[in-house]
Amino acid sequence: MTTVSEERRRTVEAGYDALADRLGEWMERVEGDPWERYLGELAALLPVHARVLDLGCGDGSKISRLADRFDVVGVDVSERQLHRAREAAPAATLVHADFTDLECPAQSFDAATALYSIVHTPREEHAALLGRIRRWLKPGGHLLLSMSHVGGPGRVEDWLGVEMFFSGFDAETNCRLVREAGFEVLSDEVEWMHEPEPRGDTAFLWVLARKPE
Repeated sequence: MTTVSEERRRTVEAGYDALADRLGEWMERVEGDPWERYLGELAALLPVHARVLDLGCGDGSKISRLADRFDVVGVDVSERQLHRAREAAPAATLVHADFTDLECPAQSFDAATALYSIVHTPREEHAALLGRIRRWLKPGGHLLLSMSHVGGPGRVEDWLGVEMFFSGFDAETNCRLVREAGFEVLSDEVEWMHEPEPRGDTAFLWVLARKPE
């Protein structure tokens, strides 16, 4: 019998597999996406040879900006996205897995990122996931997240012509969850951008946080 969790994973995996040949081109047409600026801010905080864990690395276009400077581990549920990531970031270590099931040694990373990926996990699991990420980070380690700013319960909807699972909280709740997980929030900002039609304007909460020493 298929569980709700398994069905959610299959939906996300199948959706991103189907989008593998066109998602990168679509992302390049998004106007005002702040991810490069935030990754640059994170990189400036990291020590030389830092280990970085990226949860939901997709086609590798984002982690490629870090993989030539740091030891990057990228995790994604879609094998087809990982195939593209191997081309974009050949120096990175890539793991085919649902990051909600991921197990890592305690204090093994200097930073963790989850860019546009936590929204594909049930919001009821976000607090526990943040707690696990905190355990994986070294004291003083940093966390960069893009999260929902309005939110809603778990749902499957049409996204770029495929079925996709979404779930999340409002910005205030998300910031509270990050703090309650034991992080110091360094910055939190709702950032608007314009996605190609038919989607239009949308926004995400960007959070840069730090695990106390």
